[in-house]
Amino acid sequence: MDAAVSGLLFRDAEIGGRRRTHVRVVGERISEVGPHLTPAGAEEVVECRGGALLPGLWDHHVHLHALWAWRRSVPCGPPQVEGRDALAAALRAAPPDENGWVRGVGYTESVAGDLDAARLDALRADVPVRVQHRSGALWMLNSAAARDAGLAEGRHPGIERGPGGVPTGRLWRADGWLRTRLPAGPPADLSTVGAELARYGITGVTDATPDLTADAIAAFEEGSVPQRVHLLGMPLDAPAPRHPGVTTGPYKIVLADSGLPSLDDLTGRIARAHAYGRAVAVHCVTRGALLLLLAALGETGVRDGDRVEHAALVPAETVGELARLGLRVVTQPGFIADRGDDYLRDVPAGDHGDLYRCRRLADAGVPVALSSDAPYGPLDPWAVIRAAVHRRTRSGAVVAGGEAIPARAALRSYLTPPGDPGGRVRSVRPGAAADLVLLHVPLAEALRRPDATAVRGTVIAGRLVGS
Repeated sequence: MDAAVSGLLFRDAEIGGRRRTHVRVVGERISEVGPHLTPAGAEEVVECRGGALLPGLWDHHVHLHALWAWRRSVPCGPPQVEGRDALAAALRAAPPDENGWVRGVGYTESVAGDLDAARLDALRADVPVRVQHRSGALWMLNSAAARDAGLAEGRHPGIERGPGGVPTGRLWRADGWLRTRLPAGPPADLSTVGAELARYGITGVTDATPDLTADAIAAFEEGSVPQRVHLLGMPLDAPAPRHPGVTTGPYKIVLADSGLPSLDDLTGRIARAHAYGRAVAVHCVTRGALLLLLAALGETGVRDGDRVEHAALVPAETVGELARLGLRVVTQPGFIADRGDDYLRDVPAGDHGDLYRCRRLADAGVPVALSSDAPYGPLDPWAVIRAAVHRRTRSGAVVAGGEAIPARAALRSYLTPPGDPGGRVRSVRPGAAADLVLLHVPLAEALRRPDATAVRGTVIAGRLVGS
């Protein structure tokens, strides 16, 4: 169903996982909920047959432009690509884009070790090639790409250099700089991303891309994505978004594992954001990053809405401090299913219990919201829910099984609003926004085997956008 309608009547829908009733939508709001509603005028009637009608899912950490670019790129990592020969075959078979470049994504060292310009030249040297590490923090360029991007004369601190100052072809946290050195590509068609999100029942997202450019913000304001969008990367001095479906969230700060800032620098950045009336959303994937953040917030104080992004490693001794400070955690247990075997191999055994905590944080009173970090993690929220429940890797090993949470709790985190991730759960009630997901089956059945095939249709602002 992809048509604009003047009204909707959902008949015999399960609400709240308990009762079956009817729900009327007028415009962008739910107008009535009750067992005696009858069709009125030209509204569209949807027979739910006891399928659950839920508030639409909200992905609390995603990167929309990167997701669009990822879908146009060559997979260079597991599970599609395993081993050097497979990587060479994938790069050699990839057709260059409209500017003659090949863009690869999802690389990890288990495929062919550390990549630099020389090693990439051995895989493909006839055209410029750039490959992104699956963490999103590192680009690796072959010699042709390094030459065309002007790495030799570049001044970005993320340009890795070898003996004599010669660039190795590796760039750390340099997306914005690299973008200015690349030939202009087509504008991102975010409508395709929006359609993919709708198939999963996602009606809103928090875009976690830091330091958004004016062009990126304009793309959101054009409304090509039907979902509501909450932006962490809005500059502190930027005006409020013009589009009613686009809002400003906490201010994103990245604590890069390749080089942490000083305590004074971080406290200054947090204090400046707070002075602008913005909470902060701080990227923390290492133990050191989390400890630094806690020390900084101990000096600046915490503003309501301050949140930790990822919290990939949370030492047990920090859980109480996270709760005491009133911080939220937005995490991605989907990485356990996607990369868990690598964690078991590469992360010290003593830290395995600290990986992507959920239960212990929630039990301590820390609001926990699940999210995808797509394209770097699996986008499918139902797969993320399964990962939160089972904590199983691709091989079937269990990672930090004590951090597993029930499927209902995992789903509830996707039903919390952007300004209160992991907090109060939105409900299907009169006056609420008509952002809804209809399932084929009752909620209890969907939670027994969380899977995206349970999604029958998605409604955003009163409009059916997927079925």
